Amino acid sequence: MERLAILGALHEEIADLLAAMDPGATIHRIAMRDFHVGTLWGTPCVIALSRIGKVAAAATASIVIREFQVSQVIFTGLAGGLHADVDVGDVVVANTLMQHDMDARPLFGQHEIPLLGRVQFESDAALSKLLHDSAQDFVRRYGAAGDPAGATLAQPKVHAGLIATGDIFVSHNDEAQALRKRLPDALCVEMEGAAMAQVCYEFGIPFAVMRVISDRADHAAKTDFTAFLEKVARVYTAGILAPLLKSGALSAA
Repeated sequence: MERLAILGALHEEIADLLAAMDPGATIHRIAMRDFHVGTLWGTPCVIALSRIGKVAAAATASIVIREFQVSQVIFTGLAGGLHADVDVGDVVVANTLMQHDMDARPLFGQHEIPLLGRVQFESDAALSKLLHDSAQDFVRRYGAAGDPAGATLAQPKVHAGLIATGDIFVSHNDEAQALRKRLPDALCVEMEGAAMAQVCYEFGIPFAVMRVISDRADHAAKTDFTAFLEKVARVYTAGILAPLLKSGALSAA
């Protein structure tokens, strides 16, 4: 039986998914993590809270692949916008991911993963397209989200491109500007995706990463992230994934 893994770094990012699992779901406690195994909208799934950061994400991805024999992995959650075209409330689906804080020079090139000979990891094209198309349908239905101050954001857009990952919560203008200068193609920055991607690449498991932009990775990031997490993140995740799981599209990807 093929099983999909859905991972998130914070409880709010996966809360509605856990609530929607069939009553017969079981919980397996491994390495201080709870792995919820059951059926979600008709699709066999294991859902887990990875916790924050690259090591936590890599450990969780390794467990779901080895212990639960998953056939695909999706990581979902929030991110800080980097690119000028990416606004708060937008959705970014990765086609590639990289670790912006990996630097083993002079032994290896900047950002190159030692002994793998690569800087970026490509997400599964079919899986990512399904997420991208479902996200577009969702933002058309859902419309504009509210920001923490109660104002209405612009109509959300869906982007596909490079996501940068690092063990840094980018929350200062200078840090964000430095990343934009060094990685002009990066759409957003987060703390787990590329580590999970490396694990999936090494195991040969198809994966995809979907992020909702909660802030602009600047001085207001902490406040914006917290409010967006509580009010919007869970709505996006469940709203985008539900049609794919109900239709069985992910199983066929």
